Amino acid sequence: MSDANFSIPSRRLLLAGTALMGFTTAAAGQSSIQPIEGKRGGTILGPRNGPLEQENPDLLQPPVTDNGGLPNLKFSFADAHVKMREGGWSREVTQLELPIATAIAGVNMRLNPGGVRELHWHKQAEWSFMLAGQARITSVDNDGRNFVSDVSAGDLWYFPAGIPHSIQGLSDDGCEFLLAFPDGKFSEDDTFAITDMFAHMPKEALAKNLGTDEKALANIPSGEKFIFQAPMPSTLQADTVGDPQGKVPLDMAFRMMQQEPATSPGGWVRIADMRNFTISSDVAAALVEVTPGHMREVHWHPNADEWQYYIAGKARMTVFAAQGNARTFNYQAGDVGYVPKSMPHYVENIGSEPLRFLELFNAPRFVDVSLTQWMALTPHELVAAHLNINRDLLDGLPKDKRPVV
Repeated sequence: MSDANFSIPSRRLLLAGTALMGFTTAAAGQSSIQPIEGKRGGTILGPRNGPLEQENPDLLQPPVTDNGGLPNLKFSFADAHVKMREGGWSREVTQLELPIATAIAGVNMRLNPGGVRELHWHKQAEWSFMLAGQARITSVDNDGRNFVSDVSAGDLWYFPAGIPHSIQGLSDDGCEFLLAFPDGKFSEDDTFAITDMFAHMPKEALAKNLGTDEKALANIPSGEKFIFQAPMPSTLQADTVGDPQGKVPLDMAFRMMQQEPATSPGGWVRIADMRNFTISSDVAAALVEVTPGHMREVHWHPNADEWQYYIAGKARMTVFAAQGNARTFNYQAGDVGYVPKSMPHYVENIGSEPLRFLELFNAPRFVDVSLTQWMALTPHELVAAHLNINRDLLDGLPKDKRPVV
């Protein structure tokens, strides 16, 4: 089940699917889902938001195992404010939008061909996953060693906190990517930008620093550019600046789809953390694909909260929060999910297409505990005494970890 190429549905297919979904919704008028199961619940007589109800059937008609209260564990990038510029756009999901998400904030960004996310840096590290297209990334570390590389769909990059960098869209259609920052309160508005800095330092000081005349700085921007349109760069080789200090010792880009996946009967998982992407010291990631009818097994993460980004497909996730509390949520492409540390959960593919999503952690390593493996490796009589289940079932459980079942 190894998939050496990363892809998401084409724009044409997405538009066609959107049009079909719109037609279906219009034809149906209102959502056919009602909060009724057996003798519980009743019909909705008041106003309804049919399309939203169709996206969240397990909120309107939750399984009987849901109980108590959990914070909201879902926010969609479709509900996020978009910052549009000449060279592209960005939108973010931070703790402001999803209050439970204290460990990680995310930014979805699009750069047109030649569009530049200007030279900048952050207080936090920047981790990224390329969703589509191609980009050129640049950086210079604190020892003056530079880095220039081209990245494509499925690739990652990582820039440590405080290290300046840039991103530029390539190819005929530019690029789109997900950025993750190990701080839920992060916002793109807090970025240190080279144009903003130049606009707010005396030209006399800047000229002295650069060994030039103030007249040479007469046309510097009056404020931050953020994202702007620039000419397409030359080839990677021609664009790479010779550096007497040499190149950065740790690669800031990572070819995730070239990694051998951990395959299971229902899909695969690829992991990127400090064991194979050495520079990524505070963001660990897993890219998961689940085939229709299968699910990411019941598991939990003992070392960090999980921040999810759904790339394709439709999912259902139930999260158990102890003390009898559990709740089920639905997700689709473009949604963000969140699971606090140590809370058991599963992610089930409830659609007809492969489900693909990212699991991100503010941690140096990916760590999870498998419910099935725990039961299989614990004395079976003890487990049977707890759960009143057949000993034969326990004897047949796999002792190796199978992330997708």
